[in-house]
Amino acid sequence: MTEALPWYVELYRDFDAYGAEPYTQNTCSEVDFMEQVMAGDRSLAILDVGCGNGRHSLELARRGYSVLGVDLSACMLGQGRRVAASEQLPVPFVCGDARELPFERRFEVAIMLCEGAFSLMESDEMDLLILKNIARALEPGGRLIMTAPNAAFMLAQPPGEAFDLTTLRETFTLEVAKPDGSRRVLDCAQRYYTCPELAGLLRQAGFQRVRFFACSESGYDGSRKPARRDFEFGAIAEK
Repeated sequence: MTEALPWYVELYRDFDAYGAEPYTQNTCSEVDFMEQVMAGDRSLAILDVGCGNGRHSLELARRGYSVLGVDLSACMLGQGRRVAASEQLPVPFVCGDARELPFERRFEVAIMLCEGAFSLMESDEMDLLILKNIARALEPGGRLIMTAPNAAFMLAQPPGEAFDLTTLRETFTLEVAKPDGSRRVLDCAQRYYTCPELAGLLRQAGFQRVRFFACSESGYDGSRKPARRDFEFGAIAEK
């Protein structure tokens, strides 16, 4: 009997329509924000953790940055490789697990956006391991730019059984269609974080300074703090 794949692996198999999802439409403005954080320094080596189809990696490469993308999904990486080849962009895409990153002091910047890896794991310990692996992959003084689901957003919603106040995890189902026309229902779970909680995890992982920014429907906003209305919030952490 074939062992069932984790839902976050199964979801992105044959996900050819990923680029049409609403949460993927702000790629250019999100990269604009990252360029501001990096002060436009194109000498920086960037690691894109949970890169998906490489939408951020590809846009950064278009602007002259050196990026390596890592993701669990061979299907999503295939999409990114095809775009990179068609546009002659030098973006290496590596199939790998963020819980097992092999890099050490190789990058100046890491990005981990839109629940590409963090918060979808089965345990908080796995999330912490991902942060530790990213810290190890960064040079001293390197920075991580990341986003996470906002627990304050969920706490502002009407109470429901799907969101567990004792774990800050939401359980839900997703129905996905396969290329052969079949459909499958996935049992999913996602961890939401508070800003102080994430700051503590980042410091535990080896980061020294952490600041937060808001994530809105139109992109990232470094001029304001996260609010209850924001489904996600962002963090910039320096090693």
